Amino acid sequence: MHIKRRRGWEIPENLATPEAVFLSRRSLLGGAAGLAAASAFGRSAAQAEDALYPAKRNEAYTLDRAVTAERYSGDYNNFYEFGTSKTVLPAANALKTNPWTIRIDGLVEKPFEIDVEDLVRKTGLEERLYRHRCVEAWSMAVAWTGFPLAKLVALAKPTSGAKYVQFQTFMDKAVAPGQRQFFYPWPYVEGLTMAEANNDLAFMVTGIYGKPLPNQFGAPIRLAVPWKYGFKSAKSLVKVSFVAERPKTFWEGLQSSEYGFWANVNPAVPHPRWSQASERVLGTDQRVPTLIYNGYGEQVASLYTGLEKERLFV
Repeated sequence: MHIKRRRGWEIPENLATPEAVFLSRRSLLGGAAGLAAASAFGRSAAQAEDALYPAKRNEAYTLDRAVTAERYSGDYNNFYEFGTSKTVLPAANALKTNPWTIRIDGLVEKPFEIDVEDLVRKTGLEERLYRHRCVEAWSMAVAWTGFPLAKLVALAKPTSGAKYVQFQTFMDKAVAPGQRQFFYPWPYVEGLTMAEANNDLAFMVTGIYGKPLPNQFGAPIRLAVPWKYGFKSAKSLVKVSFVAERPKTFWEGLQSSEYGFWANVNPAVPHPRWSQASERVLGTDQRVPTLIYNGYGEQVASLYTGLEKERLFV
């Protein structure tokens, strides 16, 4: 008899059906000179993209709570490129995300650029249910669509000297008002170790709720590392670099005493200005206990063996 051993976070229950309302769609290409042709092209591109969604769900990644309804998560986002308000949806819609290329460089066999749609064709898509825990002590549960980061690592063919993966988001002050604030160390940079990047949980996201990723979530491609605080999951990526030295990340550069490189979730380690022992669940009146590594300790705790002197939970 085959016995399936469930992982630590897999507690099956009837999950709430995600809402069908799509909060934000990308604008069609257009222009006075060729409106009809551009509109036809835009419809064709959108149809091709939509055909990829919804992707088949990977049942290895389930939840102990209902998926957060899109009407809550879709209008409550941290995306500092578009301002400090949680309601960034209107401003974020100014970002044109199709076409979009991402550069793979650094310590790889051969640097290259690839269109996100071509990247998706090479890697395939799947849906995963993940917890998301913000450093501000709120949380949500979402159905991400994307592919394992390990597939991108394999495609990049890093050399033996690569110890870290550095992620960089777009830089465009014309459409992103937050990037005009000189005191922030733009562009937004994040990083993982090679071991973290190759972990099964590390995920490159191109969709949510069975649809292409709306702008406020970090379209057209973002990172999701669910055992870390949300600021590690960089949005709207334009470059992935394989490097030998640990990257100086955005929030670490701004305030290293509060936001470190590792940023693993730990309820026993408070933020300097608030407790991390519990979290407010978006769309509910619940405040629930926070779990070590956001509930994914069985899968990731071994990554940090021998690193006890590091600030792993800041």
